[in-house]
Amino acid sequence: MHIIVVGCGNVGAQLVTFLSIEGHDVAIIDKNSEAFKRLGTTFNGIAVPGYGFDSEVLEEAGIMKCEAFAAVTNEDNTNMMSAEMASKIYKVPRVIVRLYNTERESDLLRLGLDYVCSTSMVSHSIMEKLTNGHGRHVVVRKDVELFEFVAGKTAHKKKVKDLQIPNEFRICLVTRDGQSFIPWRESLIHEHDTLLAVVKDDAHAKIGKYVGQGK
Repeated sequence: MHIIVVGCGNVGAQLVTFLSIEGHDVAIIDKNSEAFKRLGTTFNGIAVPGYGFDSEVLEEAGIMKCEAFAAVTNEDNTNMMSAEMASKIYKVPRVIVRLYNTERESDLLRLGLDYVCSTSMVSHSIMEKLTNGHGRHVVVRKDVELFEFVAGKTAHKKKVKDLQIPNEFRICLVTRDGQSFIPWRESLIHEHDTLLAVVKDDAHAKIGKYVGQGK
């Protein structure tokens, strides 16, 4: 998969390193070429100096063949402009925005852009979204997130109480066939249900087996 990342800060550098190790074809863009010094020795992609909303820079980074795009600079406006270019102009099928100011959430929803708010797990969260398209993460307090995802096969016909992890993961809402309900401990989860849960950062690895790819 050809993936473009805009922003070579700590998150961007880690993200492209992870993606490169996973075997993806990666390009990273940053307005400051000195930022590329953060890239690890395992990174075998291309680094392009410039702005992520500049068409010439995007095309040099391979936007015409891009399958997934993440804008993770420390500036919301830059991230939104870059992501909108990728999504609306170049029709990249999967675009993720790193969001700092949650007051801008409505702007992203209006533009139809998916996003991840800043957390200690942000680079792993974005990598999962780029490569799998699983879930929406919204920070609510420090290391706690609201996590919306589609239930996979391993969650099918399991009771809510069997999936939940005390003090780490709790299912708050289930949406099935367009209808939503608040589950109780004995409620059964079906594959392809959309689940809204409260989850601590440390629990993501434990619940990953229950996350599906949708219908």
